[in-house]
Amino acid sequence: MTIATMHPEAGPVTAAEHEKWLRVYRKMLTIRLFEEHVNDLYTRALMPGLAHLYSGEEAVAVGICEALRIDDYITSTHRGHGHCLAKGASPDRMFAELLGKEAGYCRGKGGSMHIADPATGNLGANAIVGGSVGIATGAAFSAKNRATDRVAVCFFGEGALGQGSLYEVMNLAQLWKLPVIYVCENNQYNEYTHYRETTAGTILGRAAAFGVETALVDGQDVRAVHEVASRLVKRARARGGPAFLQCDTYRYGGHHVGDINREYYRSKQEEYLWKTERDPIRILANFLLDRGYADAASLDRITSEVRTTIEAAVKFAIDAPYPDVDEVEQDVYA
Repeated sequence: MTIATMHPEAGPVTAAEHEKWLRVYRKMLTIRLFEEHVNDLYTRALMPGLAHLYSGEEAVAVGICEALRIDDYITSTHRGHGHCLAKGASPDRMFAELLGKEAGYCRGKGGSMHIADPATGNLGANAIVGGSVGIATGAAFSAKNRATDRVAVCFFGEGALGQGSLYEVMNLAQLWKLPVIYVCENNQYNEYTHYRETTAGTILGRAAAFGVETALVDGQDVRAVHEVASRLVKRARARGGPAFLQCDTYRYGGHHVGDINREYYRSKQEEYLWKTERDPIRILANFLLDRGYADAASLDRITSEVRTTIEAAVKFAIDAPYPDVDEVEQDVYA
């Protein structure tokens, strides 16, 4: 088992390294502002249904997807906007999907919890807890059988540890040495219950029982996440077999956008500490400033540019047409 919460400071900075962390900052900020506008669309009754916001967990999706190629696979969850955007989805088509518009990734039929984009290797979000573990493992099986070096990453929350299918696929993945990485985003709560009340033993111990390579990382530190993810992806490409990565993180909002009064299951003080002392975007911003990769003005400029992009994407989605009623039976299973 590897435990990674810190990382050594690098030596001389290359232009590529400099550019990478600015790109990572922009991606994380894009997810944060995207989710703020999702919440706004919901509260203004412009978005049908619910959404589960990814705010606070940005370092996990971006740190891992930055280690992947465009042709690598991911599967996502009901809290999946961050995964989709980190893997390369466009905010305008994402918003269109949330609003049920024809321009959306699933032509408006998937909504918040079922967005897929095969062009970027995104095999889809899934509203069923742990519902995508078999899909990701199957993609890894396919990649190995076709003698490619593609890797599959399966994102899921700690609540999925109660699903037996996870253990079935990890067993097969280890037996067959499949190139799949199981990423447990431990945001501390199974809906409204702290994970320690639902999870016996340790999270990593479950994967270790199969002989699967395991690692634990501070999910609020994108550099630490990226460092460990890069190693595990490289190992998977070299046919080293599956891995299980536990990322300890925190969702800033409720279980879903309608979960506003949360004091009965977690305190405002707890939320405040995570938002101020453990904010992943602030942690990366401080690193960029300390290392001279950026100054306050350049970070403000990035924020302004991202905000403009997100606001334009929202307008695109609101103005976009709904799919024609004749499409109701297209692209669906009967």
